[in-house]
Amino acid sequence: MAKPAETPRLIAENRKARFDYFIEERYEAGLVLQGWEVKSMRAGRAQLKEAYVYLKGGAAYLFGAHLSPLASSSTHVVADPIRTRKLLLNKKELDDLAGSVEQDGYTLVPLELYWKAGRAKLQIGLAKGKKQHDKRAVEKDRDWQRDKHRLMKLRR
Repeated sequence: MAKPAETPRLIAENRKARFDYFIEERYEAGLVLQGWEVKSMRAGRAQLKEAYVYLKGGAAYLFGAHLSPLASSSTHVVADPIRTRKLLLNKKELDDLAGSVEQDGYTLVPLELYWKAGRAKLQIGLAKGKKQHDKRAVEKDRDWQRDKHRLMKLRR
């Protein structure tokens, strides 16, 4: 009998990214982590709010993500909560991302951190920044959709 597919369990989400950027494409990357980081992620002590992804030397790195160390898990290691972590992507994905970021003016934004089959995964988005008027238009459209649903409910 086949094992049912495990649904990814969310650890942290960068909600601000969807507000500030148009997300064009999404990629899934693994992370190179230390033991205390895995334990703190299991405890839900991760934050992607001010994090970003950059490419350097043919590799991708997560910069600015905050993983708070647990007091019990890192007794013999000096824990750096905002250290730069390497992302695991295959060569083709890295080449595609490097071309888009350098030539087309895109940026790489971390979107979600989650568990998938017992491993920590990071969803990164290839994104273009929104201008202030774009943000207002999205907000206006969201308000209109909400009002429209309310009106439709009242008519029933």
